[in-house]
Formats: sequence, structure tokens, C-alpha cells
Amino acid sequence: MTTPSTLNCDLLVVGAGPAGLAASITAAGLGASTVLLDEQPAAGGQIYRAITTTPVKDRKVLGADYWRGESLVGAFLQSGAQYVPGATVWAVSRMTTAAPAQGYEVAYSVDGGARLLNARHIILATGAQERPFPIPGWTLPGVLTAGAAQILLKSAGVVPGRHTILAGSGPLLYLLAWQYLNAGVELDALLDTTPPGRLGKALPHAWDFLRSPYLAKGMKLVREVKARLGVTAGVTGLEAVGDGRLREVRYAVRGGRQRSLPADQLILHQGVMPNVNLAQAMGAELQWNDRLKYWEPKVDEWGAATVDGLSIAGDGAGIAGAVAAEHRGRLAALDAARRLGKLDLAARNEKSRPQRRELARATRGRDFLDVLYQPADDFRLPRGDTIVCRCEEVTAAQVRDTVKLGCTGPNQMKSFLRCGMGPCQGRFCSVTVTELIAQERGVGPEEVGHYRLRFPTKPLTLGELAALPQTEASKQAVVRIAKGT
Repeated sequence: MTTPSTLNCDLLVVGAGPAGLAASITAAGLGASTVLLDEQPAAGGQIYRAITTTPVKDRKVLGADYWRGESLVGAFLQSGAQYVPGATVWAVSRMTTAAPAQGYEVAYSVDGGARLLNARHIILATGAQERPFPIPGWTLPGVLTAGAAQILLKSAGVVPGRHTILAGSGPLLYLLAWQYLNAGVELDALLDTTPPGRLGKALPHAWDFLRSPYLAKGMKLVREVKARLGVTAGVTGLEAVGDGRLREVRYAVRGGRQRSLPADQLILHQGVMPNVNLAQAMGAELQWNDRLKYWEPKVDEWGAATVDGLSIAGDGAGIAGAVAAEHRGRLAALDAARRLGKLDLAARNEKSRPQRRELARATRGRDFLDVLYQPADDFRLPRGDTIVCRCEEVTAAQVRDTVKLGCTGPNQMKSFLRCGMGPCQGRFCSVTVTELIAQERGVGPEEVGHYRLRFPTKPLTLGELAALPQTEASKQAVVRIAKGT
């Protein structure tokens, strides 16, 4: 029996980025009662963050690709789907008793108060997160990621001050530089860490890239940034240096020549990876993507995961970009609607055809970019006193030494060093710890494995737990959480 404060729906969507918005619009349009929960105060996700509230009103600063999100958010707000912003999902359990909505019981918090929701099907659209960039000094105040810098720009119009350096590789780094330059920010340098020879490795995929939507945009973006900002290619040996805060950036260029620049801000980026923690905790099977060097959920062509009643859409299922995420969100919703009895198999397949065509177009050329911008080994596999687990301040040397003591995997590493047991629950150290263990053991990441995650996946207070509406299923869930099972 549910309490009055418990929501019931056919479909729960988690995440209000491109995939979650598109999935919600599609499902609600097919007659499925749909609820969208999102941690942020406004819809848009990271790509379209603060699209309805941003103080950056000059559209030339953020560019046309950002403002594309206006129509998507507008359509969602008119879709009839129920929207709950500021909602953090921290536990999901199978319904074990009779209830109006069979499927999952979901615990989430809004404004410090815990709530429950029953859903017959769940689509996770949790998006991407920054790949770790563990260099010496990356935990110093003044060092931040490109994603964090974009949040400040889009949400509050905040830009860096004097002596700002961008470092790393990938399209987002050049996009952020372009946006800053459009906003009138003076940047000192862009240090490109893309390894020499990567273009040659990417050339077998060039034909698709030449026919892709990325070519013209990418060339224009890089050309404009290089014309307005000093770009140093082939950077290695990157370090952030300072006493209490960032003061200097040191690096090496081709030939091993050492250089340094004064710095008040260092913005790092070497790609993104799927945010898989919630999917992992729900029991979804993960697989190692060796080209992109990250864990991703195993899903079928509709986004269906290895757990019944669970789909994963957008970059949370594998990085493909914002436009592709929209189409993957619609495909996941079409399949969920079929499973919920809102349309039959033939109708699902017919409605999916235009989405398949647009998805193929949106992902054409991705192989070229993925090979070109794969992060260099030196920046993924740190050594010495470089911190790997920021929450517990565990260094690369400690991880490597623990492997030599006989530790074979990340879950054993928790017992030795508490890696992955801090507030982020391993979101920022998981791939690094896996790859370090694999390198020390001389095996592949698949053999090493990944962290096991248990609910709650986000920090919460005992007061929130105690305030939960009490159903039989929720009582059992609280007991399991308290026992850590």
C-alpha cells in the first residue's frame, strides 16, 4: 500500500539533459504517465545548462549549438510530463508487494526531504562526466575542469580572471576557449596534450568524418581559436604548481624542453565518460570500452539494459554527443512505451525509423574523433605522489604498491586504502584505479573489474532516511541500506 506522498507513474526518467528531455516528450506523447527527476534547478543538463535562466544573453558567446536547447526544453515543459527539479535519486529497489504501479520503488530527496516514487519502467539519462585528469597538483585551488568552468559561465556568467591557461585535448576544450574569447576573456595559452601521431591512427575513419556534421564546425572552431590564442601542441609532463593555491603551470614540449607559465587558473579537460553510478548500483552490467578507456553499460539498440525494466539513454550509455543523445532518448522511450503497452511492436518500429536515420547522421564521424582524442597514457596512468582518489587523498604510488602486496581489484583496494569510499562513491577515481591495477598486473581492465556500488549512491542524512514514507518495500530497503547489502 502506498502513502499519499508517494508518486506513481508508468515511466520515470532520471536526468533532464537532451536524452531525458527527448525521452519524456516522446513517452508522454504516447500516453505514458511520465515523471522526470533531475538534480539541477532547471532543465537542460550539462549541454543546455541554465538555458532558460542564463545571464549570458549575447547569443554569440555560447553559440548556436547551445541555444538549440531552447526548443527542446520548451517542448518538454508543454509535454504533460511531470517535472521535479532539484531531486537527487539515491536508491532504487524492486517492488516486492502488490501496488498500483508494479516495477521499482525509487527514493529521492528534494530540499533535504526524502520522498518515494513507484515506476513501472525507468530510463536513466544521467549523461556524461569529466574524465579524471590526474596530474601533479590537480587538487590545488585554482585548478578546475572544463565542465565546471562551463557551469560557471552558463549558470552565473562567471569567467576567469588574469593568467588563465587551458590544457588537455578534445573538442570541448576548444569550444570553451572559443566561448571565453567571445565573452572577451583574455586567455594566456591553450596547451594541447593530444599525442603526436594520433591523426595517422584516425585516418582510417576519415571518410565518415569528411561526411559528418563535425567537419565544418570543428575546423571553423579550431581555426578561430588558433587565430586568437597561442596554442602549443604535443604537450607532455603537465604539472600544476603552488603552495596553498595554483601559482604556475609547468610542462614539456617536443624534444623534452621544459617550460612554465604563471597561472591563477588552470582549466583541464581530456574528454568525458558515461556517468554510470546509478545504473551500476541497480545491477546493470558494464563493459570496458577499450577505444575510449571507460566503463559503459551494456545496452541493446533500444537502450535496454541487462536489468528488466531499465533503459539507459544518451551519453550515460556511451559518449556520442548532444544531438545523438536526443535520438537515443526517443528510441528508449519508444521501446519503453511498447513494454508498457502504449503501442505495439510494429508501431514502435515504424516510429523509430526517422530517429534511426538522424542518429546515424549524428554519430557519423565519431570514430575519427574518438581515436584522435583518446587521452594519452601518461595523463591517464599517473605515478608517484599524484593523487588518484581525491576524496580519500590516495596517491598513484599507494595504489601501485598495494597491487604489489597482492591486491587484485578495486573492491579489495577499498579495504586497503578506502579508494572509492568517499562522498563521490568512486565517480572520479574508478577508471583510474582500474587502469592502474591492470597496468601493474599486466592484464586488461576487464579482468580487473570495477567498483561494486550499493545504495545510497549519494550522501544523505539520517533525518532524510527517517522521514521517508513507510511502505513495506521501503522498510525493507532501509534495512538493506543500513546493512550495506
